[in-house]
Amino acid sequence: MNRLLVFSLIALTAFMYPLYVLAQETSWEELNVRVTDLFDQERYSEAVNVADNALEVARKTFGPDHPNVALSLDNLAFLYFSQKRYTEAEPYFKEALSLREKVFGPNDPYVALSINNLAGLYREQGRYAEAESYFKRSLSIFEKGLVPDHPDVALLLNNLGELYFSQGKFKEAEPLCRRSLAINEKTLGKEHPDVATDLNNLVELYKAQGKFKEAEPLCKRALAIDEKKLGKDHPGVAIHLITLAGLYREQGKYTEAEPLYRQALSILEKSLGPDHADVTAVMEDMSELYTKMGKKKEAEDMSERARKIRTKKE
Repeated sequence: MNRLLVFSLIALTAFMYPLYVLAQETSWEELNVRVTDLFDQERYSEAVNVADNALEVARKTFGPDHPNVALSLDNLAFLYFSQKRYTEAEPYFKEALSLREKVFGPNDPYVALSINNLAGLYREQGRYAEAESYFKRSLSIFEKGLVPDHPDVALLLNNLGELYFSQGKFKEAEPLCRRSLAINEKTLGKEHPDVATDLNNLVELYKAQGKFKEAEPLCKRALAIDEKKLGKDHPGVAIHLITLAGLYREQGKYTEAEPLYRQALSILEKSLGPDHADVTAVMEDMSELYTKMGKKKEAEDMSERARKIRTKKE
């Protein structure tokens, strides 16, 4: 299932300050942009250094209790989180939560987002009881402070559903995922990319239970949405094709699965490059499919192609 956390990598909130403060604010914004650029380039150590500088600038410019300080704290936490350095991320998320509770009060949506971030962190650490408690608290704040059908409510429902999914609690996860889908269909429209994400989450939920027939129409619908919105050659479309091919393979529909794998492989080779890890993963899936089909030569050829790419990257 897609793991959706709410993080802010760039915070550009405008306030009225004297000119010398505005100059500092510009510096803070520029630092945030630099953090994002470095993150996108996977230059994480440099990004952490710049984010730490941005936090210091935020404290000096806006004061220690300003919401922009919380955003800078979140940025640092997210950088550590993205590197799986969870112990280092936690105190920054906690400080951001404490600051927002002080500024906005305990039941503000911004506080709920901070709680959600901590819940996501605890989930990744396997601290499921704490994660569940925090997700439920965050969801409760959103449901009380926003209209019941707000997209942010859908996001929190999805996150809690993912937590249950990761623990194999499929019965608890399904109604949350279905409610998230219903909200996004109503508020965003039935062909919105977020609806495709919700559909895909339900597909993964059914797959995990071996309910391949129930998953198939949902997967086809998600594929159609993303083909229309993203274009038929987008990597996201390839992911849906791979998922649908896998559903066919699990049902023994090998001839239906093969062209979908080939289409996905072509998309990924063009969009990500012939040596990308996702390309080799599809090749290995195809090798397994050919083995099941009794096509020994095709299976060996595809496996060898994948092996050569992996060897090249070592």
